[in-house]
Amino acid sequence: MGMGKLRIGGAWSGVLEVEMDEWTVAMLREEVANRSDCGGPHCINLISAGRVLKDGDGTEKLSRLGIRNNAKILASKVSADQDGKSVKDEFLAEEERSKKLSRLKAAATSLASRHADGSLPVEDFNLELENQSGEKVQLGSETDQRAIMMGLMLHANAKALLRRQQYRDALEVLTMGEEAFSLCDPKLIEMVDNVSILQIDMVWCYFMLRDITWLSVAGVRLAKAREGIERAHGKESTRLRILQGGRYPELALHLRMELLEGVVAYHSGQLQKSKDALISAQAKYFQLQVPDEALSLLMSMGYKEREAKRALRMNNLDVGSAVDFLVEEKLKAAQKREENLQRQKEILEQKQYGRTPLRKAVDLQKLKELVSIGFEKDLAAEALRRNENDTEKALDDLTNPETNSALQNEVISRKRKRLRKSTASAIENLVSMGFDRASVDSALRTFGSEEEALNYLLGQPNANAVEQANPSAVLPNTHGTDGLGAEDNIGSDPDSSSAGPSTQDDTLERDVEMEDQLTDGLQNADAYSDYDIEVTKEGEAIIEYLAMLSSAENVDKVSSPQ
Repeated sequence: MGMGKLRIGGAWSGVLEVEMDEWTVAMLREEVANRSDCGGPHCINLISAGRVLKDGDGTEKLSRLGIRNNAKILASKVSADQDGKSVKDEFLAEEERSKKLSRLKAAATSLASRHADGSLPVEDFNLELENQSGEKVQLGSETDQRAIMMGLMLHANAKALLRRQQYRDALEVLTMGEEAFSLCDPKLIEMVDNVSILQIDMVWCYFMLRDITWLSVAGVRLAKAREGIERAHGKESTRLRILQGGRYPELALHLRMELLEGVVAYHSGQLQKSKDALISAQAKYFQLQVPDEALSLLMSMGYKEREAKRALRMNNLDVGSAVDFLVEEKLKAAQKREENLQRQKEILEQKQYGRTPLRKAVDLQKLKELVSIGFEKDLAAEALRRNENDTEKALDDLTNPETNSALQNEVISRKRKRLRKSTASAIENLVSMGFDRASVDSALRTFGSEEEALNYLLGQPNANAVEQANPSAVLPNTHGTDGLGAEDNIGSDPDSSSAGPSTQDDTLERDVEMEDQLTDGLQNADAYSDYDIEVTKEGEAIIEYLAMLSSAENVDKVSSPQ
């Protein structure tokens, strides 16, 4: 083949004339390292046509590797700290990382299973699917709901890792999220843009890791993402524009997608396609640059810098629309807090009624209907619990004297158990403060509540004097039977799967740390979180690749025959 020209970009840009049948990868790496002053050949990676060039045994020539005249080679610097860890340290770190990711996946599976099937939640909240307007939605079967919930939790967790620039871990979690979404009915997935955004986030990880070995996969993912976004948002985002009242939340997302499309095209040798994508991405980048005057105006109204920038970007930099957006978001947040507090109260109420035989919560809407026609609330709840929330069967039990009596006995028994448990807890609390048990027992018999008993005990020089205040007061027995009769033991064990108030001491094994990580990401998200991208790194990448394109074009001109 003889002499040939190689166009180098990245750590060093320029043209090298080499003997293709004589030069090896090691020789080329050393030459590029010398010209880039990076500290030696070990600091340089060479990439050609999507392949990382390896030294091999040091004898294979460039021509045998398929490298031709005018081939483009990307030279990237390897971080110096990559060689800093010992093999043992790396192994232990990888093992720990693998365990943590396994725990995360298991926690996501457990959470999604508990919250998708209507079971009484262990926590004081429900995970529920919402559309972009914040309205609750029911998507498909229980399996579909579980798959979508799991996918969303993992995607939210991956986004947190992306913000911390932990791209390798984020990629692993995104892969798990993709796997979860794949278990859902494809027709349901086509209705939403979540999977498409996840695909873009995965390619962003490839890019930030500078892992060109994913080049072919990246192209496929981006093609699927573009198709999915167009299907969900409508041609030129017309459907999204209507849903969002004329706002432009997707602009940053499209910027990132076009940048990545440009990068893939560049490394695939499609220079014109790369240039078109990068120029389009750059136009969007300029469109998202917030003017100082507009930002200053919103901040003078009391808004923080980040929320002001977000509002301006979502509203095409229009200050009036941005203010409307901020007011609307504040109202939505307040409403959401009220709804969450209400739901917490409902869950606490449901826990008092216990679980159905299939471990579901008592349906409060059906309970409300029974109460509205005159049935006592606790009695109606017990009837629904026993009958798996079947209203007709619950009515039969409530109107049948024999079963109604059994229901009443169960409700009385549960109240007594709950009272004993509450009293036992109050006794332990007060004893742990230093009061002797006899004085605490007497105070609680006299005053009933823990707070009043504590106030009395604090005011007594001799706490035993409380015995004289009301010696005949009766305190429910906290051990075994309390002399109230055999009916006290009617009904199932409260902690069994068939009945009784739910407790936190459930047999369910939970990884609370991992579950908290997953739910924190969801609870702090809103309808615009997926589109809220800080585009600084994208802007830098656009400049980098446009410069590489310009260098490649100049090399073309130099190498063209005159």
